[in-house]
Amino acid sequence: MCPHCLDSIQPASRKVCSICGERVFPSYVERDDEGLSRCRVCRRIARPFGRAVAYGSYESGLRELIHLLKYNGVRPAAKVLGRRLAEALSALEPAFEQAMMKQLPFERPAILVIPVPLYQAKRRQRGFNQAELIARAALKCRPTGERLQLVPGLLLRTRDTSSQIGLTSHQRRVNLRGAFAVARSAEVTGRDVLLVDDVYTTGATATECARVLRRAGASQVWVATVARTVKLASNYGEFRPGADMDIDENAAAMATEREDLLARAAGS
Repeated sequence: MCPHCLDSIQPASRKVCSICGERVFPSYVERDDEGLSRCRVCRRIARPFGRAVAYGSYESGLRELIHLLKYNGVRPAAKVLGRRLAEALSALEPAFEQAMMKQLPFERPAILVIPVPLYQAKRRQRGFNQAELIARAALKCRPTGERLQLVPGLLLRTRDTSSQIGLTSHQRRVNLRGAFAVARSAEVTGRDVLLVDDVYTTGATATECARVLRRAGASQVWVATVARTVKLASNYGEFRPGADMDIDENAAAMATEREDLLARAAGS
């Protein structure tokens, strides 16, 4: 990408939910006792992660940069994406500090940074896990001595999963159920975890990974991605449990269906 295209990649500036990071209209936002803005969905369900943050929208130059890394093997793109992810992590710094303050000074273990894993066959085919490369690059941009520890291989993808294209919210959860496992639960028990991925589309993957980590004993989980799909019609109007979640997630799936098809055509 040329310098002009790189300069055009800007962080998202829209009003978003403090929990899931989805775009919201101010009139549909309520603040909780901690001052966090919650969308209509996050006011009604308990997510397995504390917060999900992203640098920008999955479109234009940012989407192209992610594709260069994932589907064209342009590894230097990971450094650029890592810098963007490091910027996104600034939104989680208060949560990091609060988590550290709960521990005694001499008992403050590092926050585990866990990339969303690829299935072993997919990783062999691609030659790398893009989430791991981005996470590694992001940590190099963070202050020296910060208590963030990259631990690839701790979360495993135990089976390949079918394409999520066209699936309902329930079908996506079923498709991913049992697809992840913690390799060494003792290393997760009582620890705070930062889950890293390249793109947050519907949240199904992040939710399942966070659920597995929490069941393995993780104290809390945060999610950070470089980009996220913006759902054009989500979080507005009347909330209908179940039905609205399907609409929200399918809107995101439809928004990225073309990119998924192109990716598969490119040999993803």
